[in-house]
Amino acid sequence: MDNLTVIVLAAGGGTRMKSKTMKVLHPVGGRSMIGHVLSAVQATAPSRIVAVVGHQREQVGPHIQQLVPDAVLAVQETQDGTGHAVRVACEAADVREGTVVVAAGDTPLLDGQSLREFVADHTASGRAVSILTGIVPEPKGYGRIVRDRTGDVVAIVEEKDADDEQRGIHEINSGILAFDAAFLTDALGRIGNDNASGEYYLTDTVQIARDAGLRVGAYIVDDVRQTEGANDRAQLAELGRELNRRIVTRWMKDGVTVMDPATTWIDADVVLEPDVTILPGTQLLGATVVREDAVVGPDCTLKDCEIGLGARVVRTHGELAVIGDRATVGPYAHLRPGTRLGVEGKIGGFVETKNAVIGDRAKVPHLSYVGDAEIGEGANIGAGTIFANYDGVAKHRTVVGRQARTGSNNTFIAPVSIGDGASTGGGAVVREDVPPGALAVSAGSQRNIEGWVVSRRSGTPQAEAAQGGVVDGDADTGVS
Repeated sequence: MDNLTVIVLAAGGGTRMKSKTMKVLHPVGGRSMIGHVLSAVQATAPSRIVAVVGHQREQVGPHIQQLVPDAVLAVQETQDGTGHAVRVACEAADVREGTVVVAAGDTPLLDGQSLREFVADHTASGRAVSILTGIVPEPKGYGRIVRDRTGDVVAIVEEKDADDEQRGIHEINSGILAFDAAFLTDALGRIGNDNASGEYYLTDTVQIARDAGLRVGAYIVDDVRQTEGANDRAQLAELGRELNRRIVTRWMKDGVTVMDPATTWIDADVVLEPDVTILPGTQLLGATVVREDAVVGPDCTLKDCEIGLGARVVRTHGELAVIGDRATVGPYAHLRPGTRLGVEGKIGGFVETKNAVIGDRAKVPHLSYVGDAEIGEGANIGAGTIFANYDGVAKHRTVVGRQARTGSNNTFIAPVSIGDGASTGGGAVVREDVPPGALAVSAGSQRNIEGWVVSRRSGTPQAEAAQGGVVDGDADTGVS
């Protein structure tokens, strides 16, 4: 839209959240509430975005500018109502002409398409003021839209100022308004605060426009829920559930199979390709990407992960990990940041990885910790292996070569290198590099001390069991 200014109100304290975190910064669906609003606002391609900040602006301001670097921040030192907030914004951005849209920063369901349609309707109508409204069965808490007999908007009356007849109106003000900028800048100076709250209501511009003989209208949005705000944690949770329902539904319509939508949570910035399958109890968070034909779940939590074509991830917790095409992970795997699993690789049950690159077709099948490591193509790591990467002061790296085979219950004391095609014996503690093709063993010959339990654990259930299995004359009670 040409010369469109969008003002986002984010100065209120949000005391009902009872939180040290500013209300509009509370997360829902992988973004802050104001992050969702700014995303919707940007869909209108505005010339400028002005955010009004006040309470905890040292938190809110940097967050907004991280999301929208060229946003103008307008500081409302005292919260004297929406009319005062918009006046502060217009002064900060020197708004004089064009169209101005005002939105609240706590409406995470707001949709960019609806906002575009509202702005287009306003500009096409030539109105001085347009109000985005909705029809709700229970209007308590909202400002009511008062119309005359011809259907024109006469006023917006806040509930605390409404009479009994006005409280019965079901068309409500969403808090999103559009203005002719020239009218708005003039009208803001005329708004008074003679009301129950002693505040300057932006909605008083409706009466000012009517008195000047200018057009005032309303655009009724079918999906009024997208204009709902959150004032406390209970409302935030309810909006979160609704947002997730919408996200999950959208992905199913785009060709993703979601086995149980009720137990599946998908953040707003997640990307899913067609024919992905999501099984029950799965959370896909942050900027996670899941490629075609992959199956995730059940019971997975993946944040900022990339899952390759046809990969299979089951009962896994992962963050900042990359899973290659047709690879398998889990069950009960923990993928910590820096994990990269190659094509057709495997991270099996009860395996933890961190800052580990595991090559194509390489396998870490079970019961292992792989930290600060590089495992070559086709290598196989035996069960119960520990990559001992920390010496108490610094962390070091282990490199396992291509097609290497390591035994069970190995410990690799980093820094150490296992050469291409090398092997290690069961129970080996590897402290030195193993040359390509070599076998590394570290355990000595086994020695059995007969009768030790009977001698040293006399009177215990273990000794009784052992004694029952001892052949006469075998016990050596003099062992030291």
